This record gives sequence, C-alpha cells and structure tokens, in this order.
Amino acid sequence: MSVDQNLIANETVEFSSKKHWMAPLRDSWLATLFIVGAFLVNWISPDAQTGIAGSVGNLMDLVRTGLFVVAIVMIAYNIIVWRTAEFAVTNLRVIREEGFISKRSSATLITGVSDVQSRVGLLGKSLHYGDLAIFTQSGDAGADRFKTITTPDAFRNAIMTRKMAEPGRESAPVAAPVSAPVAAVPAATPADPAAALSSLADLRDRGAITPEEYEAKKSELLARM
Repeated sequence: MSVDQNLIANETVEFSSKKHWMAPLRDSWLATLFIVGAFLVNWISPDAQTGIAGSVGNLMDLVRTGLFVVAIVMIAYNIIVWRTAEFAVTNLRVIREEGFISKRSSATLITGVSDVQSRVGLLGKSLHYGDLAIFTQSGDAGADRFKTITTPDAFRNAIMTRKMAEPGRESAPVAAPVSAPVAAVPAATPADPAAALSSLADLRDRGAITPEEYEAKKSELLARM
C-alpha cells in the first residue's frame, strides 16, 4: 500500500521522502559476505571428481551455489524495498510504507510526536541521505526509525513545523497584568478621627481604595471613637 492509499479523510501530504540509492548497498552487507563465502568455498573445494574428495567437492559446490543464490535474492529484495519505500509528513500524521514480503507500515500522530532526531554521517552530507528517529511519549521504546532516507533534515523540519502549527501553540500565554499596589491607608489615632475619615474619603475618591475598603475602615474608626 502506498502513502496515498493510506490517507484518511481530510488528510493531505505536506512533505515526502524515499529511500536513498545507498540503501540497498547498505542493507546488502550480509549478502556481500555470502558472495565472499561462495568464492572462498570455491577456492578451497578439491578438484577430484571421484572418491571421498569428489563427494566433498560436490557438497562444497552445493554450498557455494546456495550461498550465491541466497545472496542474489537478498540483493534483489533490498533493491525492491529501495524502489517501493515511501515516507511522508501529512497535516495529521507521519507515515512510513516500507518492505515487500515483510511489510513495515507505521503511522504516528503529529500530536503524539515528542522529539525528532536526524543522524547524517560525513558521506551522508555529501550524498544527502541519513537516518531519522521519531520519538513519542513512550521514549526510545516507541521510537520509529527511518533508515537511509533522502533529505532527512528537511523531513525533520517538516515534522516540527507541523508540530508547532498545532492549535494552542500559536502564541505563548500572556501574563495577566500586575495590579498596582494599593496605597497604604494612614493609621488613625483617636485624637484626629475626623482627619482620618477625610483621608479615607480622599483615597476612595482617587481610586486608591475601593468603596468596600472605605466602608470597612470607616466602621473600624467609628468603633474606636
């Protein structure tokens, strides 16, 4: 199944990538060992055609042929995987469609992505390929890894750009303004209650204290008289 066939309602592709041509070379290291092994078996195989040596030679010829055939099949499979793998960032998910016989398909919600890491070696910088690891709240255990893909840094940036465009991330919350400190109400003394009441009324009129605070202080002063 291709990425386009895996899309859901109202989902659109915003960035896509494929496996780099280095992928089949990188993934065929075991096949290369099998080919080397086939040549080694051919080199040490006895030339005798009869007797025990002949039987050993025939057996080693079978081993050599088996190693060579398995290696060719593995290389062919890796080439098919390279040609068919697709990776995409949509407005909702990060999608991976990879594999042929053993299909590897994954879809990570953008809202569930917690981090994206790219790894590009010296050769990768020159040829524009690298690896990508997409982390969710599960951490490394739930990481989705894309190996040997083209333009990994641009793919990572596309994920983070879409992540930052999620609702609620447009702007940081604005701190509520700090109210100016209320002017201290002058302490009243029994000697000048009238002056204290006048001061309270002046503070109320200038908005330094609320009418409720004025009435409370007024009642307190009257109670002391």
